[in-house]
Amino acid sequence: MRRNRKKRYIASFFLLAAGVILLGILNICIGSVRIPLRDMAALMRGLPVENGRILWDIRMPRMLAAMLLGGALALSGYLLQTFFRNPIAGPFVLGISSGARMAVALVMIFLLGRSVQVGSVTMIAAAFAGSLISMGFVLVMAQRVSSMSLLVVCGVMIGDICSAVTEVCVTFAEDADIVNLHNWSRGSFSGTTWENVAAMAAVVVPAAVAVFWMAKPLGAYQLGEVYARNMGLSIRRIRMLLVLFSSLLSACVAAFAGPVSFVGIAAPYLVKGLLGTASPLLMIPACFLGGGLFCMLCDLLARTLLSPTEFGISTVTAILGAPVVLWIMIRRSRDRTDG
Repeated sequence: MRRNRKKRYIASFFLLAAGVILLGILNICIGSVRIPLRDMAALMRGLPVENGRILWDIRMPRMLAAMLLGGALALSGYLLQTFFRNPIAGPFVLGISSGARMAVALVMIFLLGRSVQVGSVTMIAAAFAGSLISMGFVLVMAQRVSSMSLLVVCGVMIGDICSAVTEVCVTFAEDADIVNLHNWSRGSFSGTTWENVAAMAAVVVPAAVAVFWMAKPLGAYQLGEVYARNMGLSIRRIRMLLVLFSSLLSACVAAFAGPVSFVGIAAPYLVKGLLGTASPLLMIPACFLGGGLFCMLCDLLARTLLSPTEFGISTVTAILGAPVVLWIMIRRSRDRTDG
């Protein structure tokens, strides 16, 4: 039995890694301009190629952004699901992404209106502050609401309020800024530069490593607060870290790609089904790979389905992710009825 589990884990990680590599190649080669694989191989060897600028300056940063931010969003969703002990908890559903979006929009309107250039650090800091504010409201609601379904409704309301505040502020923005804000609010990995990728990696990679180092405490926390306390763990500290890291990861996504829906719920659920375990030691790296894989697939579809017209990334993630969320809710309802 133990041997079969080990084989399943190895096969699962192999499939995830192979999927990431395959979709990475497809994202680089497929688009309005088709680029042969040999051109990418030549570019990697430092040789000049005809489509070198498209490969190096446009598609490779975009592919890496989809990988990094998709992994960050899946990890954020997994941490929230661990915190609330519920598979439908996610940064988009609970309104945390909307809070980050509101803060970024306010900063962009305020600074762009004064001809001040908005940098990566400012965007991430604003998104982090907005996500923490929304998370604070969610935590207050969680203390007063016993049902997770009611908490989700509260999260949706918080997200709607944040979106309404954003729309009111956009009304007073300049026309050129409104266009930029509209494009950003649709969610997209386009326009990503190597500087953006470096900023993303500087936030996402250390946060992901820190979350991985929390795997054993999280495993104890999943077994119950009493068990975790008996193991000498601080429940308050674990919860604080869950809130901080989930907010930071979702904030980084909102700062660079805008709102991206349902990845934080769908990716962890699908990965858990693939692995057949909820062990954080396996789920954390698998969620990162699965989230990156999911977003790379959605970005490829967004670019190619009606090329040269491009969908917002959130449109595609909603089409693919929302059915998974509905299935989770139906399955949970059925399990309760059977119980």
